[in-house]
Amino acid sequence: MLFRFIIILFLLPLSLSAQPSDFIILKKKDKTIRSFYAGTHIEFVSINGAYRDAEITQIKNDSIYLQEFLVNRVPSTLGFIIYDTVGSFRYAYNYKEIKRFGKENKNFNVSGSGAALLGGGTLLALGSGVVYLADRKKYSPALLYSAVGLAGLGYFMSKAGSKGIVVGKKNYRLQYMNMTR
Repeated sequence: MLFRFIIILFLLPLSLSAQPSDFIILKKKDKTIRSFYAGTHIEFVSINGAYRDAEITQIKNDSIYLQEFLVNRVPSTLGFIIYDTVGSFRYAYNYKEIKRFGKENKNFNVSGSGAALLGGGTLLALGSGVVYLADRKKYSPALLYSAVGLAGLGYFMSKAGSKGIVVGKKNYRLQYMNMTR
């Protein structure tokens, strides 16, 4: 019993010696969307256009210190893939240099496809109007309704195409919390 008490007495100061760390909060209006602190993963595009997908090592004096790992896929002789860490890079950014969180999807552009549908639907609707004026016997209201539906779908797809969370737009903002005063 006394032995356990002595061990706890010696180990207790080790667990209580933590320092508070600065952190950054992503807010929409007054609601917290996400908090970033040392040890968390962050993916953003800076105002200079640099894309970073890294781990936060430290947040101090309005700066975010990052470590990004360069990972290669290496095929093995047995036919499966091995992920190998080739190196790592360290970066420091002021939190005000973050322009957008996430990255644009380069595989399928929802916004571009929506714009194509909007343009195509508009042209079909105009063509249907011309057919109505020129020869009413060949006019098809189903074509007009389909064209308007495609244009509407394209409009909503172009609005829904995500560019990530853009800081400064739609009331998104970053707030630096200094805990080491």
